[in-house]
Amino acid sequence: MIKIGLTDTGTEWKHKNYVRWIIGGDGDAVNGVEAGGMVAEGVAAGMVEVIRLSAALGNLNEAVGCDGLVLSGGIDIDPSLYGGVFEYKRSPAAGWEKDRDLFEQAVLRLAWQRDLPVLGVCRGMQLINVTLGGKLVQDLGIAGDGMHEANAGIDKQHGVEIESGSLLAAVTGHSSGEVNSAHHQAIGQLGEGLRVNCYAEDGTIEGVEWAEPAGRPFLLAVQWHPERMLANGFEDEFLYRAIRDRFVGEVGKARGGL
Repeated sequence: MIKIGLTDTGTEWKHKNYVRWIIGGDGDAVNGVEAGGMVAEGVAAGMVEVIRLSAALGNLNEAVGCDGLVLSGGIDIDPSLYGGVFEYKRSPAAGWEKDRDLFEQAVLRLAWQRDLPVLGVCRGMQLINVTLGGKLVQDLGIAGDGMHEANAGIDKQHGVEIESGSLLAAVTGHSSGEVNSAHHQAIGQLGEGLRVNCYAEDGTIEGVEWAEPAGRPFLLAVQWHPERMLANGFEDEFLYRAIRDRFVGEVGKARGGL
């Protein structure tokens, strides 16, 4: 059994989407892995356990027993962590959740100390960037929101261009595709040691990874939400299923296989 830590989104149905996707259901409440199937190369169905990690639970100790980490989406990161301003368009009405930010940074650093595979999704990608000293675009503005921000809870859709020679290009086997989108912030200044692997049509950064991966644990992060692409009718499986398969496969290899 491999254990994958998943940071808590704060919303139960969103959390369940991630769990289904990680264990092989691709975020679809109906479709899952058939009995006896494989979640990823070398990892049998039923052999993946997802551990909820959150500041509310205060269970950093459980992260020590995990074999990989998924950083989920959610609320804006506290601006004090990257030198941002606190007054900006569409800032969280109820305020930020700095306890969550600090907890997830501690979980991330622990994963890196242990050389564990890490996958970041939306806010998770931004957290990786901030943790490495990067900065965020705090609001994409009217034009950016028209392409990227969800409308009444429904994801937007736009094209992406994948950088040649990147890990993401190797994982997906493609140079472009269509993704879902539900964000109003983005990476601005890139964090230390990172490279961009994917851009939206308007130039917004849509993915990052290690610039020099040799000797480092697996790291891949995307701005879209692969955990709910299948359920939302997206056809480009390489942008959700292939990413999941590669990540879980890397976790299995780091664990020593199953």
